[in-house]
Amino acid sequence: MSRPAPILASEKTAAALLDMKPAEFRSLVERGALPRPQDIQGFSRWRVADLEAIWTGNAMDSEEFEA
Repeated sequence: MSRPAPILASEKTAAALLDMKPAEFRSLVERGALPRPQDIQGFSRWRVADLEAIWTGNAMDSEEFEA
């Protein structure tokens, strides 16, 4: 049985999904180049769909990611 695909990612996992070190990822988030996390009961998590949109280029078509 396969594991379900994650819909949310921690900072470390989100950075790994974009092949970045966490510090590099955090810097890009702070500068507004990457989306901010969602707060889920005190935990910061990134939507995997948002990260996928970045690496496929689909985020460029969305107003949600414009700086």
